[in-house]
Amino acid sequence: MSNDQVSSLSRRDVLRSAGGAVTRAAGGAVAGAACCAGCGHGAPASPAEPLASAATSPAGRGSAPGTPAASAGRQPGRPEVPRRYPGRPTQIEHGPRDGHAVALTFHGQGDPKLAGAILSEAERAGARLTVLAVGTWLDAYPEMARRVLDGGHELGNHTMRHRAVCALPEDQAYAEITECADRLRRLTGGIGGWFRPSQTRLATDLVTRLAERAGYPHVLSYDVDSHDFEDPGADAVRGAVLDRARAGSVVSLHFGHAGTRAALPGILDGLRVRGLRAVTASELMG
Repeated sequence: MSNDQVSSLSRRDVLRSAGGAVTRAAGGAVAGAACCAGCGHGAPASPAEPLASAATSPAGRGSAPGTPAASAGRQPGRPEVPRRYPGRPTQIEHGPRDGHAVALTFHGQGDPKLAGAILSEAERAGARLTVLAVGTWLDAYPEMARRVLDGGHELGNHTMRHRAVCALPEDQAYAEITECADRLRRLTGGIGGWFRPSQTRLATDLVTRLAERAGYPHVLSYDVDSHDFEDPGADAVRGAVLDRARAGSVVSLHFGHAGTRAALPGILDGLRVRGLRAVTASELMG
C-alpha cells in the first residue's frame, strides 16, 4: 500500500470516528478538483442576532491586538453558526459602504497544501478569511475544517457536491445544503456561518428558502469576482480584485489555484494602502 493510500485511509478514519459517512473514491475525486467556473458568474447593520445557543456567542475580545481572535471578535476554533442581520437582505452581495473593511471569501475545494498556504499568508498579514467549504472536500480532508477555524477565519457551506444547485429539483437541492451542513456540524459543532450556492453567484428564490429552512437566514453572494478559477495569472487576479473592491465589498476567490496564492500578498497590500482591512463576512456585516 502506498503512502498516499495510507494517508487517504487515515483521513477517512478520522471522519468515520466523528460519526459521519465518508465519500468514497468518486467523491474524493470531486473534492480534489478546483471549484468550477460556474461559481464565477446603505446604513450600517443593526447588531446581529445569533440563531444558536449562548455557547456560540462571540469570544476572544480580550485577546492581544493583531491576533485573529482580537480582530475578528471570536475565539479561534469556536464553531460558526448562522446569524441574522436585521436590515440586511436575505441574499447579501456586500456589506456597509461607510466602513473600512472588505471580506475575502474563498470557495473551499482543491489541494489542501495550497489552501493552507493561503490561510497562512492571510494570518501573517493579520487578515481573516471566510471559507465556503464543499462537503466532499471536507470528507477528503476533514482536518481542514479545524485548520480554518483555528486560524481565526470562519467556515461556511458551499453545498455537498458542488452541483448546479439552482437547477436541481427541490429535494436534491435541499440535500446538497443539509448534507454539507451535517459535515460541518460533525467536524466543528456548528453548521457554519454562511451558505453560498454552487455554480452561481445568486441563489434562486427556491434555494434561498431551502437555505433558510436548513438554518441559514442569509445567502452570501458577492459583488467582486476575481475570476481566479480561469487561471489568468497572479497579476490579473490581483488587478481584478483591486480594480473593483471598495469599502463593504465581498470578494469571490478560490482555493486550488496557484495564481490566487501568488496574488494574495499584493491584494492584501493594495487593500491596506487604501485603508481597507480584510475581515470575515460576519465581521463585515456585524
